[in-house]
Amino acid sequence: MTINKLSPSRVTVTEVQEFLANPPAGFSVEALSSGYRVHCDPEDSLVLVDDFYSCRGKIAFHNSLGRKVKMQNLWEYTSRRKSLLSKRIYLLVSACQGNLSVSSRKAASEARGPASVLQQYVVSIDSSDPFIKWQMEKGLDWTISSVAGESYRVDIDLTELLESWVANNSHILADRQIQVKPVWRDASFTLKYYSDALFDFPHWFGFSKRTFKLRLTRGSSG
Repeated sequence: MTINKLSPSRVTVTEVQEFLANPPAGFSVEALSSGYRVHCDPEDSLVLVDDFYSCRGKIAFHNSLGRKVKMQNLWEYTSRRKSLLSKRIYLLVSACQGNLSVSSRKAASEARGPASVLQQYVVSIDSSDPFIKWQMEKGLDWTISSVAGESYRVDIDLTELLESWVANNSHILADRQIQVKPVWRDASFTLKYYSDALFDFPHWFGFSKRTFKLRLTRGSSG
């Protein structure tokens, strides 16, 4: 089931099974003996999905950069930034058992076993949408002070965006027999830039780690 109630062009949330059965425009799915390979046009889509396993076997997204995008020079950074501000971004997230304590939420975020997973979704975001693009530009400019002289790690967090989606689609979750407010796992992706600077002290001491959040609406708190 594709769920797209808040903004027809800005965000879509699609169950993995539905995505494989009815891929969106620009995608095709190849059935293999061990699972599925998903193909897409990298000119239009920025896929950040690592290979994963579902009830249908191993799912591999061809041309995917993976959840952690690595860059080693200014050209790569410029290319990735252009994609982040113009293409539709695809990410795999998991809805897990809700009503957890802080420590349990952290464990759910770090866990990789299927026990706590209620459903897996492919989330897509139109980064050319003016509001999404503005947030992305603002976040990148704030977190990245210099791509030429230092290494850094930037996490782009979609948790509040998904919590806003849940608030507007709780009736659909109930129809899918998800009776609790889910805790989102893997609701982020990471940019890693590796500088060749000899004395990159901020990176060595962990000062070059930054996070910014994407939201659906201004002032949204989820």
